[in-house]
Amino acid sequence: MGRDSTADRSSESTPCGLLEDQTAELLAWHRAVKSRHEDDFAAATELTGRLGAHPNDDGNAEVGFWTPDLVEAGVPESAVFLEVLTPPADLDPGATDAREVTFDRSRVPLEREGDYHWGVVAGLRPGTRERLGSLYRLTYRTREGEWETVADPLAYSVPFGPFAPAEFYDVDRLDETRADRGYFEALGTDGERVPTREDDGLPRIEPATSMLEIHPGTATDRGSLAGLADVYESIGDAQRGDGDLDAWQRNFVGYDAVQLMPVEPLTQNETSHEFWTAETATEESLTATVARPEQINWGYDIVVSAFSAPNPAVLETGRPDELVDFIAACHGLPRPIKVVFDVALGHADDRGAELLADRYVLGPGMYGKHLDYTEPTARAVFLELQRRKMDFGADGIRVDGAQDFTAYDPDTGEMYHDDDFLAEMDRVVQEVAGTEYRPWMIYEDGRPWPREDWELASSYRALTDQHPHAFQWSPVTFAHNTPALLTFWATKWWRVREIGEFGSRWITGVANHDTVRRGTQVDPTTAFTRSPINPYLGDGYPETLDEAYDNAAASMLFHAFLPGVPMDFAHANMRAPWGFVRDTDDAWNVKVVAEEANFLHWQVRESDFADDRFFERVKSLGFESLAELQTVMDALAAAVDVTDYDLTAVAAMLSALDPPLGKDDVSPADLEALADAWMRDVREFSTLDHWRDAQEEERTGFRLRTREFRQAREWLRADLRADEYFAYRHPTEGTVLYYGLRRAPPEADGDEELLFAANMEGVAVEVAPDSLAADAAADANAPSVPTAGWELALIAPGAEARPGDADGSAPAVTLDNAEAVVWRRDP
Repeated sequence: MGRDSTADRSSESTPCGLLEDQTAELLAWHRAVKSRHEDDFAAATELTGRLGAHPNDDGNAEVGFWTPDLVEAGVPESAVFLEVLTPPADLDPGATDAREVTFDRSRVPLEREGDYHWGVVAGLRPGTRERLGSLYRLTYRTREGEWETVADPLAYSVPFGPFAPAEFYDVDRLDETRADRGYFEALGTDGERVPTREDDGLPRIEPATSMLEIHPGTATDRGSLAGLADVYESIGDAQRGDGDLDAWQRNFVGYDAVQLMPVEPLTQNETSHEFWTAETATEESLTATVARPEQINWGYDIVVSAFSAPNPAVLETGRPDELVDFIAACHGLPRPIKVVFDVALGHADDRGAELLADRYVLGPGMYGKHLDYTEPTARAVFLELQRRKMDFGADGIRVDGAQDFTAYDPDTGEMYHDDDFLAEMDRVVQEVAGTEYRPWMIYEDGRPWPREDWELASSYRALTDQHPHAFQWSPVTFAHNTPALLTFWATKWWRVREIGEFGSRWITGVANHDTVRRGTQVDPTTAFTRSPINPYLGDGYPETLDEAYDNAAASMLFHAFLPGVPMDFAHANMRAPWGFVRDTDDAWNVKVVAEEANFLHWQVRESDFADDRFFERVKSLGFESLAELQTVMDALAAAVDVTDYDLTAVAAMLSALDPPLGKDDVSPADLEALADAWMRDVREFSTLDHWRDAQEEERTGFRLRTREFRQAREWLRADLRADEYFAYRHPTEGTVLYYGLRRAPPEADGDEELLFAANMEGVAVEVAPDSLAADAAADANAPSVPTAGWELALIAPGAEARPGDADGSAPAVTLDNAEAVVWRRDP
């Protein structure tokens, strides 16, 4: 970044062509880089910074591709070109309706240097907020005379998806015009928001105090980052005007960070996703049917190619500017909110192999393709993809599945954790608004997961031990987390206690995109195989699940007492349904839907199914009642399991039920139609806008007060000291009671002590400072807990407090299941 903003970038009347002198300078730079570095990775790191397509100071396009496959295949340099497709000036990239568009077409020869092709090309129109730019891709002629294409894996914009040509986009102009430039410029000053500076002088963004995870695709009925930006802009307007927030708006505030689930370009269903289809072509033009992608996905099924671009499915304008606008909306709040990107570079969907050179891929993996982090240039490209994506303005990065970044050791014949690569990720430098910085670093790492004993064996500290400033997801935040089951809080006590001991650099909390989904996968009809459902949480399964992931006791435990950074999930806050939504895989969609069969038990009420807004597509297939759909989905799950996913056999088995599918016997096509209808209906059902009116004033108001309680006490993030205490009452006598003492450190503003007690599950119990002090006194390892001077600071709605005694002692409180209390005192 930092190019002259006054340069003419229109290229409207310039014919496409290679600029030979400037290209020669680019090739000379390449040779100088190679000669300057003996290490292949060091050289590749410098070279990859100029790959892709960038406007230069003259408004021309500097283009570079790493093309080892072409070189190894013997494709001659004279057969390789940049294909430029310039659209009509009025083409709307945000429209999702398929339409035919004729593009002006040019092929410009590129020049080869080693495994790379480079060129400085005139005539490309740069994309901006207002206008779609020229599309481009590499193309080459085979020995048989056919034309093949190569996508740019380092593109900034892919308006028609990663399987279509990329857009030549003016990312420098986007940076120069972003509304939150002052936010980033302040990072380089000695103002009050100065983050930690590292040994090289660069600022490192400070951790948040608490965080909210959001899925952009279902956060609003618009399913876009623009819609989500409007949510925060409306909140900001209310806060600046001293207006009261609506109950639903409270679910989004009280945090100083939000973590977006991945906003990377996704894989596509080959049979139903057609967002770019070439129809006819001449030397001067190409006509294609185009549409902005409309995919249903939770965000993790990425192809890696074009990772540096925002997912066009969440850009209602089709413009990358929406991502920056959302970030600016968060940074522009009266109390700025940091934005954390969820980076899923640990794997690629199977279709990623169609877009990536062979050297990027090691082979098949758990989630599709296992990437090769040991190949020097591929390794450098992965890091460059991270840098470019984060340069849209993120404050933090959450590395998804860091335990999956593994490589093969030929000497041992085994896979090993590539911690060196994870360290490289940690060293990447961002630059936004002319300010260089490093983001807040978060790893999800449950190694030795997926080894069978991972839950016992994982320390969840492998990376925080290596990187003193980094954070990891905590044990109770990791995937397999089912607080709707009775005894969850008793059996997980040893892990919760660890948070108190060394959780200061853990992300905590029980509700996130993975855990709520795991909760819906519990089979409520086979209780003999596991702990029973907690009967104290609710009268029905949906009520039980809602309360399990959003209750006062858990919220107060993580926000008002324990160390670390508590994270909530927007869907749990809204008590809205959430499941695994994905229509991007034509091979496995029926299996995925079968695995989600219990969603109907846990998330759908009779009244929900009867609501005309919901399950419209499934109803159109003939399902008239929730019970009927449950019967078929339960049978589908069983049939998929026993047939090892033989769709023909599954269809035959379901035909015996005479379900409302097909005219006669059920066919595999009928099952695929059901899966497609299911995914679309669940996505619609899970959209948060539908649940705004269902938010309760008392519940949302109290949760916000709990979060604000932590925001006012950043010192709670630190590990418990020797003069603090956290315990679990023994014997339980029917109640899992957590309790403890926190003391503000000397550096905090003012002296304060907090006494916490929570009925995590079980029958009602009465607690008071006197009784808790007596419990602590029986523990030889506990500090002395004071008994006088306590006053109520937070008490869960519904908890009963009786008046204090005449001697001034604090009131006793009766805590029912999932209720908690915090007393405070000034020592």
